Amino acid sequence: MIQSKNISYSYSKKKSLFKDLTFQQNEGSIVGLLGKNGAGKSTLLNLISGLLRPKKGDIEVNGYVPFKRNPNFLSDIYLVTDELFLPSLTINAYMQAFVPLYKNFDIEKMRAIMLEFELDEKDKLNKLSHGQQKKFIIAFALATNCKILLLDEPTNGLDIPSKRVFRKILVSSIEENQLVIISTHQVKDIETIIDRIVVLEQGHIVFEKDITQITEKIQFKKVSSILSFSNVLYHEKCPEGYNVMLPVENDEETGIDIELLFNAITNKTEIIF
Repeated sequence: MIQSKNISYSYSKKKSLFKDLTFQQNEGSIVGLLGKNGAGKSTLLNLISGLLRPKKGDIEVNGYVPFKRNPNFLSDIYLVTDELFLPSLTINAYMQAFVPLYKNFDIEKMRAIMLEFELDEKDKLNKLSHGQQKKFIIAFALATNCKILLLDEPTNGLDIPSKRVFRKILVSSIEENQLVIISTHQVKDIETIIDRIVVLEQGHIVFEKDITQITEKIQFKKVSSILSFSNVLYHEKCPEGYNVMLPVENDEETGIDIELLFNAITNKTEIIF
């Protein structure tokens, strides 16, 4: 679905954000795109969606060159940005204007998600809070049934109950022929729903693994002391003792702590798969 090879991009001539980056993803996954501020997460989503054109290299999405903005390409990809600019229309008027642009839009799904998010078709978009606007645009994105959904910081502005609803709706709404890429700093909000982790650092992919690959090799535990362990891969102090990463022994798998894993990766911890 996404095939990019040796792409380079910079906002100025002095420094390249990406240089010879190769990024490939296929359908049937919810991918967590992680990285520090300035790592290039939003830029990569903009390149995939065709809002930016790489300076060098090739990128193909669903068989199209994104920056050419072919109408068939645009009808099957949706980008939710962190900064929303919604018109002074009611939700109903917005839907009448924009639903025809998406060939697989499901009105009933949209209404069901709006019900979950406690939105009304009579609501005027520019009068909604930022959190309510975010819920609306997430609902619209999911209802498009686009093959590729790009979500940039989707849980920013959502309260705790809305984040829970977001996770439930996302998992129940996505089909096997879709690809979802979620770029976020709020890793705790997505760790139960993603299938794959990609970490960007200084314009390079420094880690890319399926969740199943990770949990088959690494245990994530909370322990009172690390002195009795000789094989700790990475640890951090916490109020109850330590959060630790350990090699899997005796096929004992645990849940994943994405924040701990991300910190281990960015601290150059050696993890062998």
